[in-house]
Amino acid sequence: MDEIVSDQPQSFAWGVWNKRHPILIKQIQDSFPYPAEIRRALDALLEETVSGDIQQLPSDAHDAALWHLWDRGWYGRPWLSAPFLWAESFFYRRLLEAVGYFRPGPWQGVDLFGPAKAAELATPAVAAELAALHDVAGEPIAAQRRALLEASLWGNRADLGFRITAAAEGATTDLVADDSVALWSILDAAPNPVVHLVADNAGRELLADLILVDQMLATGAAARVVMHVKPQPYYVSDATGADVVAVLRRIGEGPGTAAKTAQRLWNALSDGTVGLRTHPFWCAPLPYRDLPYELADDLSRATLVILKGDLNYRRLVGDRAWPPTTPFAELTAYFPAPVATLRTLKSDVAVGLTAQTVAKLDATGTAWRTSGEYALIQVHSK
Repeated sequence: MDEIVSDQPQSFAWGVWNKRHPILIKQIQDSFPYPAEIRRALDALLEETVSGDIQQLPSDAHDAALWHLWDRGWYGRPWLSAPFLWAESFFYRRLLEAVGYFRPGPWQGVDLFGPAKAAELATPAVAAELAALHDVAGEPIAAQRRALLEASLWGNRADLGFRITAAAEGATTDLVADDSVALWSILDAAPNPVVHLVADNAGRELLADLILVDQMLATGAAARVVMHVKPQPYYVSDATGADVVAVLRRIGEGPGTAAKTAQRLWNALSDGTVGLRTHPFWCAPLPYRDLPYELADDLSRATLVILKGDLNYRRLVGDRAWPPTTPFAELTAYFPAPVATLRTLKSDVAVGLTAQTVAKLDATGTAWRTSGEYALIQVHSK
């Protein structure tokens, strides 16, 4: 099956380069008092990606050798003709290069997406979610599980990159696949279940993820949780270790139940019940079929690996034009552990759907694959 590329005008992938990225770069330039040379570098990157060829990182970049290993022959070719997954990932690495994120100087280590992440944590929506925790805590465990799993799932709609060009969040949402029963069954059947959660976005989504982790630990659904985050800013709002701390502090500012939740999570991170890990491959432009040995070995020890969000889904099943009825289990059989995906649909890839569901979605006449209005929970239990 062909990989998705970006050279078809008005396609979703084409729109990312021609509509989303110009807005993104303008937002970055407006968020910091960058000097003229950084602003010029950002403008040049935008022009290159829309109408030029892919240029390599400078030879003295700290990870130049790594990106040489990750190259699949696309340097020197037009950005829009390269596989969308590969090119989009490299764009975000080049973005960090343009702002001097890794270079000695005043902008080294400054999260270029930091202002947007911080602003989201300060919204009334976050305050309301924290206040609602008191009511959720009083529900039976089954109801808690449903509420917090769906909060983690739909929190993925808060992806700041997606919201750059998406319509305002509306009320039309729907689960097009729901394997949540299988998810909980895997954990309930294990004597000391270990969950690995591969995070996606910071802000509201990470907040919901952390609250779900706390519920799993408090109810015995997990004896230990390992959270995998990005080693650097990536895809606008992807979570880093610093974002975990920021979100924990925001939860701790909430009333009653929220504050207690934050303290439990803080203690769990301190004593190792919740582990926080990262790996360069989480920012690689490659599918998970190419997992390096040490990371695959780590994940293989999990009772269940939960992958959050759209990019993790694309990397799991392959960013290709699969028929949407292609079996999810068929495409994920290689994965080293039982795997669950919590994902709102925000790109063209969708698999594991029934023919009836696909017909119903197609009949809406909407861009259901990319609108963010639909979501899925899919599980392969090995």
